[in-house]
Amino acid sequence: MKTPTAIQLNASSSQLANRSDRWQHQAQDDHLDLLEAEAIFIMREIAAECRNPVLMFSGGKDSAVLLHLAYKAYYPERIGFALLHIDTGHNYPEVIEYRDRMARHYGCRLHVRSVEDSIRAGSVRLRDALESRNPHQSVTLMEAIAEWDFDACLGGARRDEEKSRAKERVVSVRDEFGQWEPKNQRPELWSLYNTRVDAGEHLRVFPISNWTELDVWQYIQREDIALPELYFAHRREVIRRGDLLVPVTALTPAREGDVVETVSCRFRTVGDISCTAPIESSAATLADIIQETRQCLITERGATRLDDRASEAAMEQRKKEGYF
Repeated sequence: MKTPTAIQLNASSSQLANRSDRWQHQAQDDHLDLLEAEAIFIMREIAAECRNPVLMFSGGKDSAVLLHLAYKAYYPERIGFALLHIDTGHNYPEVIEYRDRMARHYGCRLHVRSVEDSIRAGSVRLRDALESRNPHQSVTLMEAIAEWDFDACLGGARRDEEKSRAKERVVSVRDEFGQWEPKNQRPELWSLYNTRVDAGEHLRVFPISNWTELDVWQYIQREDIALPELYFAHRREVIRRGDLLVPVTALTPAREGDVVETVSCRFRTVGDISCTAPIESSAATLADIIQETRQCLITERGATRLDDRASEAAMEQRKKEGYF
């Protein structure tokens, strides 16, 4: 039987725990509000200063957040940015269906250009049919920028994803060949962004540069943003190659001697099939994913991208060549 003093102490502990939870939720909301306000400010700045901006939309979680932020930036009007997707032809069908559904949902005009078009035109040449088309997106992207005369491309890249992305400014100038020069970037003081470009140049703009993967998932949960099902735990055939799970697909088939397993897994990124690996996971809800992300010590690209493992500077080299 509990004494009155013990009951009083227990009640006080419970009240303190509830109060602590409320403070944590308030602090999280305040943090997300600040990130949201900054991203919307950047989008409105680009809309005001640039002649023909476009929003890159691949159907991944970061571009889904970007599209939702654009909706808020323009509300109650319709989103003023057209959408652009550079399709490698090796995307998961669920992601392509989601891309088209969300473009209709937000009433946006969706431009799609395919690496396959560049292959047919001769501007992209593959070494073999199963070569990853991911790095060749740069060529198709530059062709699309020239075709529609875009002067700014807004994308969902974040600084915590990968080392070279951590080097890049919110507003990044690319020359007439789409090249990025890490040692020649403009200073960004406070919230002052220089959007001037010379003839032939264009801007790459990253409104959620200051977000982390955890921020993205918490914002998705708070704003109830829909995502492709690939992000949630499901059972899939995979092959273990080192510390990566390679999905068994027509583009990444099992090799002789491979052991195929069926595991519960989910994707932290949903890029090109040929270079994106799932992680073993049972996280089937947003709350589960947030908890899992809190405990993760490896960035999503470090944990899941085969193309970033080619070398220490693989991403930086691709960005210098025009990659987003």
